[in-house]
Amino acid sequence: MGDIHVLHLSESDVDNGGARAAYRLHQGLRSIGCHSQMLVRAKFGTDPSVVRETSLLTKISPPLSGLPMHLYPKRPGGIFSMQWVPDVLAQRVKQFNPDIVHIHAVCNGYLQIETLRKFHKPLVWTLHDMWPFTGGCHYNQDCDHYQKVCGACPQLGSNHRQDFSHWTWKRKINAWKDLDLTLVATTSWMAECARSSSLFQDTRIEIISLGLDTDIYKPHNRHFAREVLSLPQEKHLVLFGAINGMSDRRKGFHLLQPALQRLSQSGWQDQIELVIFGSSQPEQAIELGFKTHYVGRLNDDLSLALVYSAADVMVVPSVQEAFGQTASEAQSCGTPVVAFNATGVKDVVDHQQTGYLAIQFEEEDLAKGIVWALENQERHRQLRCHAREKGLRDFSSRTQANHYMSLYTNLIEERK
Repeated sequence: MGDIHVLHLSESDVDNGGARAAYRLHQGLRSIGCHSQMLVRAKFGTDPSVVRETSLLTKISPPLSGLPMHLYPKRPGGIFSMQWVPDVLAQRVKQFNPDIVHIHAVCNGYLQIETLRKFHKPLVWTLHDMWPFTGGCHYNQDCDHYQKVCGACPQLGSNHRQDFSHWTWKRKINAWKDLDLTLVATTSWMAECARSSSLFQDTRIEIISLGLDTDIYKPHNRHFAREVLSLPQEKHLVLFGAINGMSDRRKGFHLLQPALQRLSQSGWQDQIELVIFGSSQPEQAIELGFKTHYVGRLNDDLSLALVYSAADVMVVPSVQEAFGQTASEAQSCGTPVVAFNATGVKDVVDHQQTGYLAIQFEEEDLAKGIVWALENQERHRQLRCHAREKGLRDFSSRTQANHYMSLYTNLIEERK
């Protein structure tokens, strides 16, 4: 295994979900003897096997990459990446001389679209969002233009067919013809989205779940976890968490709020308290129907494992999610998850086995799922056991690493 040299390209290493997923795979590969390295634009950790790209062009690319968005003053918001700024990565990859170039989340100006064909190596691309097969958006919302031809982009607030989304899509079509590229989707939903796209309908697509360290993400003593986090011992604790989860509409907080308000009016008001991580307490209080504890942004794995272990149930009400790492992390800690039966999360949660999958975007059923997970003590105990078993079986970083090693070996043999 050590004979295979893999270089991961990721915009950063640990500061967001996609970066953390890439770094966890990197760690898992190294643990089974693979020669794995990461090349990132922004480095937040201290791992010497993660190398920061320090060229001036790399430093100035983030502000440059967003300049064209000023031409769309009616843009409703959301992340949109054109990846038009030149980069130095072809030369850097050549210096590393890997057997496989593994691409992760590479937006924010890090990797120009046209650079991929300059690597001259087998490429593996893990789909952490939808950007690789759209005209620039990271999630399509309700738009299906990526399945045919992007243009007149609603996320640009544009009515013109020849807008920047069409230009970006066309650059991808032209630059990525006949690439030695294999896509890896983390869920069947993401795989189907990629297969339905005009860019990747004929590309090889594998499905490999995201992994994590199940020796850290494990059930910790609940009393201890609550004591460390200054949380009440006698209440049912309902957990919600995502980076900027209260302001990012894709994370579904706007659906969770009415569900909780409904729940508070059904006799549970004195039994439940909420715990929110990833966001600070807002200056103006938000009425959620229950006393709420804000624990802020948790940057290390052990703190996350403790907050999952402290909770009785995790709610992941995302509208669109490539995978849903908070759902896998919570289950690995033995905490059942309530989510919508939609997009990537439905592959991560087993309905009424490790949690509850509510009817798609129905607030009432989301509230019902929370009650279902909490109301029966013996059922809750079984949910916790099944959740932990699923974490060990499906989300172990070693399992993920072995799947990728098999894929790398296959690609290298095919190239020979």
